[in-house]
Amino acid sequence: MAVTSYSSRRGVAVLAGLLLLSLGSVATSQFEEQAEQFFRSGHTNNWAVLVCTSRFWFNYRHVANTLSVYRSVKRLGIPDSHIVLMLADDMACNPRNPKPATVFSHKNMELNVYGDDVEVDYRSYEVTVENFLRVLTGRIPPSTPRSKRLLSDDRSNILIYMTGHGGNGFLKFQDSEEITNIELADAFEQMWQKRRYNELLFIIDTCQGASMYERFYSPNIMALASSQVGEDSLSHQPDPAIGVHLMDRYTFYVLEFLEEINPASQTNMNDLFQVCPKSLCVSTPGHRTDLFQRDPKNVLITDFFGSVRKVEITTETISLQPDLGVLESRDKEDWMDEELIESLKYAEQLPVAQIIHQKPKLKDWHPPGGFILGLWALIIMVFFKTYGIKHMKFIF
Repeated sequence: MAVTSYSSRRGVAVLAGLLLLSLGSVATSQFEEQAEQFFRSGHTNNWAVLVCTSRFWFNYRHVANTLSVYRSVKRLGIPDSHIVLMLADDMACNPRNPKPATVFSHKNMELNVYGDDVEVDYRSYEVTVENFLRVLTGRIPPSTPRSKRLLSDDRSNILIYMTGHGGNGFLKFQDSEEITNIELADAFEQMWQKRRYNELLFIIDTCQGASMYERFYSPNIMALASSQVGEDSLSHQPDPAIGVHLMDRYTFYVLEFLEEINPASQTNMNDLFQVCPKSLCVSTPGHRTDLFQRDPKNVLITDFFGSVRKVEITTETISLQPDLGVLESRDKEDWMDEELIESLKYAEQLPVAQIIHQKPKLKDWHPPGGFILGLWALIIMVFFKTYGIKHMKFIF
């Protein structure tokens, strides 16, 4: 009986061990699958090249377009060190700007896309076709500072956004020169041959924008445009106070879409394709995915608009409890004072999604010139007509 009981207990222990082993292997496989899913894009870093090619005050909207995308990629995690920002004109400091050091993308004037820490890498007459192509291909003089370089590699996902005035197969730079779709396609091919990107997302907001990606032939490129060949890309948000439109329609709705995205979002590129139907954009947005190896529904928005998070996988338990001794030694009153006086961060401003449907603010009413003087004259005339001059002695 003792031998039978011992053998039965031993059998139960073996079965329990096998069960735990199988459960452990299942958990390990699930963990590995989740890790593989997390890194499925194959990239280890993100870069963004944002280009506004238009000068002059009436092109205010093109600067606002670029700064809006700049704000979104920074909010989602791409640092300034990985963003090359090219602005052909400085609308924030333009003498016609009624609110200096600001650029707004909505007529409510709630969201300043210029922010308080914008780093413009190429400005004014530095924004040329030559400099743009040199940034992409890496053919830059050794004296060029790091902030003006695209230091990408074969594990980099790159977002390239361009806006300005264009036509069938070209995009103008400052009304003095233009880049063609062939030159752009050849630049991307050089980038691929020199192993300067893993995947590339190209977005352009201009008239006949789809013509700019027709000649692409390099692998792993996904392209979006605000209009088809033969169509104009229309402006949006007119502001009579400054006499210009604040944004273009396509970028406006893309920005509204990006405001709902967070770094952990699972929204994919197919959702981005649908953000601006013809009923909203008036033009017909287009996209091209035949050169891209992955299915767009498996490509997260954050694969291009966000930044890779550095993750260290460990099996050990890590305590996240704060050190009470350190907290007690900290001067809490000073810390509270610093929190109170800390200025609002660039990415913490009111999101567009919260203000997009608000009514414009009512302007403060001021009486026209001479109104107060005329009102007093009317009161005096009524007084004299009612009481006459003989009653003046009771007043004075």
